[in-house]
Amino acid sequence: MIEIKTENISFDEKVKILDQLKEVCSQCTACKLHEGRNNTVWSDGNPNAKIMLIGEAPGHNEDMRGVPFVGRAGQLLDKFLEEHDISRKYDLYICNTVKCRPPENRVPKPEEKDSCRKYLDTQISLIRPKVILLCGSTAVQSMMETKLPISKIRGQWFDGPFGAKMMPIFHPSYLLRNHSLEEGSPRWLMGKDLEEIKKVINK
Repeated sequence: MIEIKTENISFDEKVKILDQLKEVCSQCTACKLHEGRNNTVWSDGNPNAKIMLIGEAPGHNEDMRGVPFVGRAGQLLDKFLEEHDISRKYDLYICNTVKCRPPENRVPKPEEKDSCRKYLDTQISLIRPKVILLCGSTAVQSMMETKLPISKIRGQWFDGPFGAKMMPIFHPSYLLRNHSLEEGSPRWLMGKDLEEIKKVINK
């Protein structure tokens, strides 16, 4: 890893450092996931965003395109964001706990997450978001010391790094399997969570 300063830097400096780290990451062989990748999946969105969304790991579409959340789950996420007037391009910086696709889209192993953690921590320290969304159980377990299922803690605020507030939210792949929009359903709860997030970032 290159040595970097993450505080009090300009937007241009931030983008330059992120680009350098993306290049370093693209050549990473720290864990076995690099053996099956087509592309590392670094990030998407705005490096100056107030909201950082941390997902689990790249899937097939992400691995092919090198961009997070571009498959069916990503399309559903985009729909929810649009419905709540949150711009993926301007309001979010999106990344994953690991940057390479696990075989058969399995959950990343602890050693794989550990190998990639230096990249995630540096992204957080550079972006310095106001809000961090932990999208799915893998992201929650990576950032919080809890064994509670995401259904028990989603929508709640927790203290995060650099003064950020963290909120666990359902992963859109889970919402793909739950179509109901009735009050109390996962999709209804996701909408409520996004409404709460909007309130916080607009304060």
